[in-house]
Amino acid sequence: MPNPTITSSSYAGEFAGKYLGAALLSASTLDAGAVTILPNVKFKAAMKVGSFSNLVRSADCDFDATTSGMTLTEKVLQPAELQVNLQICKKELHADWEAAQMGFSAFDELPPLFSDFVIARVAAEVAQATEQSIWNGSDGEGSFDGFSTLLAADGDVVDVVGTTVNSGNVIDELGKIIDAANQSVLGKEDLTLYVSNNIARAYIRALGGFATNIGANGVDNKGTTWYNGGQLTFEGINIFVAQGLASNKAVLAQSSNLFFGTGLLDDRNVVKVLDMADLDGSDNCRIVMRYTAGVQFGIGADIVYYTA
Repeated sequence: MPNPTITSSSYAGEFAGKYLGAALLSASTLDAGAVTILPNVKFKAAMKVGSFSNLVRSADCDFDATTSGMTLTEKVLQPAELQVNLQICKKELHADWEAAQMGFSAFDELPPLFSDFVIARVAAEVAQATEQSIWNGSDGEGSFDGFSTLLAADGDVVDVVGTTVNSGNVIDELGKIIDAANQSVLGKEDLTLYVSNNIARAYIRALGGFATNIGANGVDNKGTTWYNGGQLTFEGINIFVAQGLASNKAVLAQSSNLFFGTGLLDDRNVVKVLDMADLDGSDNCRIVMRYTAGVQFGIGADIVYYTA
């Protein structure tokens, strides 16, 4: 299918889901599949969390269900409704968009494929904002409660109070997180240690020879050149660098226990680039996006939240 082009009046969101998908899923956490994505959440997604008590007992000849029990609680993921409303003057675009594409006439029209150019630029900003909100957002203008906010408010989550992380203490601090974890999640295939940028850099530097228990030449005697961008692990657990996580914060959780929800296929989604010349005689164009996004976790007792 050819790329959509702009008519003399406007481009309206026939491909709204496609462009919003590119914006949201290019956030690094989502792009890497580091959490579980729930698409097409119309309004709310309710997740049942069950806990059992006295499930196994000594065998006898009778059936007695009174000694065992199951408690169901509910976690609700309600994506926030978000939007982009941007107006720019076409004259300001000459620096970024070749004048030849605008035509030789003094009365510029939006050129073919300009919608792709503008939406791509806006989508990159949406992706960055989404990544920040996923981990460090709080309910407010242009954001939603991120994992840091939700985890800090949940009494079941295992909290570890740390310190400012550097190359000298990072191994000890990461060890505190593993030691505090529910033993039943250790060894799970999707267990992930989500860390902030500064913790990841401190860990890389430590393994390059800056930690007292590593040795001056670091991993494989390569010093600071040992790391080439591959997968980091700690005690067999994959490390994921969460770009939106604030400094000196980390989360240990299964990716199947962290959820991102969006109404990506919701028919309320709108992507539009409007040429205002034929509407109000101005030299402006308007960019409109509407989408929903939010996060939630399942079992708090299986998550460790580390913060300084």
